[in-house]
Amino acid sequence: MEAFLVSTGIVAVSEIGDKTQLLALMLAARFQRPVPILFGILAATILNHAIAGALGGWIASVVGPDVLRWVLGLLFIGIGVWALIPDKLDKDTLKAATTTFAVFWITCVSFFFAEIGDKTQIATAALAARYQSVVLVVMGTTLGMLLADVPAVYVGRFASAKFQAGWVRYVAAALFIGMGLVTLGAQWFGF
Repeated sequence: MEAFLVSTGIVAVSEIGDKTQLLALMLAARFQRPVPILFGILAATILNHAIAGALGGWIASVVGPDVLRWVLGLLFIGIGVWALIPDKLDKDTLKAATTTFAVFWITCVSFFFAEIGDKTQIATAALAARYQSVVLVVMGTTLGMLLADVPAVYVGRFASAKFQAGWVRYVAAALFIGMGLVTLGAQWFGF
């Protein structure tokens, strides 16, 4: 039970202000469909954290921290620049992209890839090694992720009615580019 409780607490706290919490906020603001977004987060987290628990040690031994930091820093900046490009969807495409199934899959795939190399994935691998209980650790880290991201989904849904989509896009771009620069700054300046 200790593995479950510690895993839940560590991930819930470390997820606050994380890029996946920002992603939950953005998806909720964009699609206004909290239920498929939440199920997408759940499915992606279970899969990602199960892989992390099983393969975390191997990944750490193959990819050095310096290479991982460069890849993540450049990826964050790329996502930030991509966020500046406005959506240009026609009505049929937009209608298809907002079905429950489409929103679920968009969320699931986005969260899965956003979690690769993230601190919660690394924490999951470390906790699984520490407690030698992959199932309890994955259950705990998944619950911790949901404790942090469920409120973000509902805040995003509310906030989209109050803010123009353009501003949400600019803020998201600035945050991702900032995370990329901080990640690269840690590489360059050793902090």
